[in-house]
Amino acid sequence: MTIPFVDLKAQYHGIKAEVDSAVSRVLADGQYVLGEEVAAFEREFGAFCGARHAIAVNSGTSALHLALLAAGVGPGDEVITVPFTFVATVAAICYTGARPVLVDVDPVSYTMKIEQFDQAITPRTRAVIPVHLYGQPADMDPILEIAKRHNLAVIEDAAQAHGALYKGRPVGSTGDLTCFSFYPSKNLGACGEGGMVTTNSPEYDHTIRMLRDWGDDRKYHHRLKGYNYRMDALQGGILRVKLGHLKTWSDARRAHAHLYNQLLADSAIILPNEMPYAQHVYHLYVVRTKERDALSKTLLASGIHTGIHYPIPVHLQEGYRDLGFGAGDFPCSEQAAREVLSLPMYPELSTWHLETVAAAVRKACAG
Repeated sequence: MTIPFVDLKAQYHGIKAEVDSAVSRVLADGQYVLGEEVAAFEREFGAFCGARHAIAVNSGTSALHLALLAAGVGPGDEVITVPFTFVATVAAICYTGARPVLVDVDPVSYTMKIEQFDQAITPRTRAVIPVHLYGQPADMDPILEIAKRHNLAVIEDAAQAHGALYKGRPVGSTGDLTCFSFYPSKNLGACGEGGMVTTNSPEYDHTIRMLRDWGDDRKYHHRLKGYNYRMDALQGGILRVKLGHLKTWSDARRAHAHLYNQLLADSAIILPNEMPYAQHVYHLYVVRTKERDALSKTLLASGIHTGIHYPIPVHLQEGYRDLGFGAGDFPCSEQAAREVLSLPMYPELSTWHLETVAAAVRKACAG
C-alpha cells in the first residue's frame, strides 16, 4: 500500500458537500473576482488571526510583495531574512528593488537567529522578514524589540503557520504585517492559488487594497502603480469552508506529531522540537539524519512518499548568486538542507499510517 506525502483528495472527500455548495453559490452569484465572498473570507480570517484587517490576494508571494511595498521598501533599501526558506521569501524582496540581507537559522527551531539579525542591521535596513518555518513561529518578542529600536517594519512570513500560536497569541496579530499562502498543500489550502496579508494598521490595509487592484481607490482612478493580485471569488468561497475546519485539522496534525514523536523517540534520527514559546501546527513533520537521501529512497521502496524542504538554501541557488553569498556563509542552513526529510503529514492520516511510517523509518535506520 502506498502512503502519499500529502493527500488532497482525502481532504476534499471529507468536506465535499460543503465545498460543492460553496462553488455552486459563487457560480450562481456571478461575481468571480473579489466581491462579497472574498470580503467575507477576509473578515473571518482576520478574526481567526486576531487582526483588525485582512486583505486577500492571489498568492502568498503577492502577499509578501505588497506588504513590502506598503511598508515603503524600495530600491536602495535592505531587508533581512533567512536563506533556509522557500525562494519566494527572498524573491519578493528582489521584486521591490531592495537588497535581501540573509542571516542564518537556529539549528533547533530552523527560524531566524536573533543575534545575527541584530548584527546585520545597517542604516539601509528598512524591514525584517522572520519565517515561521514548517508551522512553528519564530521567536517574535526579541525580533519586535530589535526592530522597534531601529524603526524597522516587521513582516512575518507565515505561509506555513496558519493557526500557530506565539506565547498564546495567534500568528497574524503580532508583527506590522503578516503574509499567508493558501497554496493547495498548506494547512489552509485553496483549490488553486491564494494569499492574505493581515495587519492592525488601517494605513497598510488601505494601501494594500489599492496595490492589489491596479492602484485604484475608485474605478479608473489609479493613485498608485498597482498590480493584478486579486483573489478569485471561488477561492474565497472554498477557503471559507475550509477555515471552519482548520482548528480540527490543526489538532489532528499536532496529535499525529505527538504519536510520531513517541514511535520514533529512541530511533537514530533527530525529531522536530516544539519551542517553549510556540504552539506548532506541523505543516510539515521534519526529521533529520545524515543519511537523508538513503532513508528517503528506502521509504519510497516501501511505498512511503516523503519530501525535502528545502534541499538548497536560497543563497546557493543559481538564480540568486548575485546576492554575493557562497557556500559556508550560513552553516546551520546548509547543514539542515543536507539532512532534513519531511515525513507524511496531513489530518486524514490514520494511526496505522503513522505506525507504518515509523516502523519503516526505524527499520531503515537500524539497517
